[in-house]
Amino acid sequence: MRVISGTLKGRVIKNKKIEGTRPTMDRVKESLFAMLSPYLENSVFLDLFAGSGSIGIEAISNQALHCYFVDKNKLCIQDIKHTIQSFEIQDRCTTLLLDYMQALKYFNEHKIRFDILFLDPPYKEDIYENIITYVLECNLLNKEGLLICETIKDHLKEKYNHLRQIKKKKYGDKYVIIYKLG
Repeated sequence: MRVISGTLKGRVIKNKKIEGTRPTMDRVKESLFAMLSPYLENSVFLDLFAGSGSIGIEAISNQALHCYFVDKNKLCIQDIKHTIQSFEIQDRCTTLLLDYMQALKYFNEHKIRFDILFLDPPYKEDIYENIITYVLECNLLNKEGLLICETIKDHLKEKYNHLRQIKKKKYGDKYVIIYKLG
């Protein structure tokens, strides 16, 4: 797997084949980051179910100021830490070995807010709306922040309070849905 754009373009993200992870396809990543380019510079990015970390690494490569990588799998976090270290971007990255809800509570308690939140949980766990609700209740998105969902079902609403869908694209059996706050 490679970084497909930005300052780290072409660098190889080495990771083990870890059961339960499914890296985002390059064409999906390329299209997603083309859509996000106006929002990335100096942003604080959250890769909530980080897996290989490829989405967060891509965000850093495209001028995100800082990325938080969250995963409950120790092997995933070890791989992400290795990549971060080998790319020498430690000062712009934070890894957290936590369950998603523990992480969201941590961010709320520490008043950490995000410009972009990427959400790609295991598809069998239908937890998108629970996460969206919690994110909105705790104001975890900055003004005009983006929340991105990668899913295999077209089941999410067009609007959640002040969070409205601005883009939805289908790639094979996957949907990428982008919401904007405000």
